[in-house]
Amino acid sequence: MPTYNDFRKVLDRAGFKFVRSKKHETWQKILPDGTILQVRLSHQHGKDIPKALFHKMLKQAQLTEEDFNKLLR
Repeated sequence: MPTYNDFRKVLDRAGFKFVRSKKHETWQKILPDGTILQVRLSHQHGKDIPKALFHKMLKQAQLTEEDFNKLLR
């Protein structure tokens, strides 16, 4: 399973910007049509992301697992 650090790296490469950090980190991307995508990440940097949460975060970022793996390389 990917770690939270892996997900941060992918979000950065996918064009998301880190916007704030409170209980969780918030990453945001504004699409050309004005839609705002937001993904919240835990501060648990090196820990594995639980499978269900990983898929939920992919959905929030509008990424597939294939997209994620390509961006992670």
